[in-house]
Amino acid sequence: MKAGSKAALSAGLKTVLGLPMSMLLTACSGSPSVGVLGAYFPDWLFCVTGGVALTVIVHVLAYRRGYGGWLTPPAIVYPALTVLFSIVLWAVGFNL
Repeated sequence: MKAGSKAALSAGLKTVLGLPMSMLLTACSGSPSVGVLGAYFPDWLFCVTGGVALTVIVHVLAYRRGYGGWLTPPAIVYPALTVLFSIVLWAVGFNL
């Protein structure tokens, strides 16, 4: 392979890969944050807080009604419920 054609191939590859890479590396148009009393907090912070609160409510209601035994093993169930509720709150509150 000649040196000139190798350089042309390299330049063509940079051009072809440059556009998709620049599109993937662009930033958000606005920061996903919520203003509370003059301070801005990220959206996910509110979603995680709401997810933890809903998980606590599910825990209390399940044990009061006698279904607490169904939520085993707790080391897997409660973090999974927190993630589930957080994602649902994020999708409903900030993306729709």
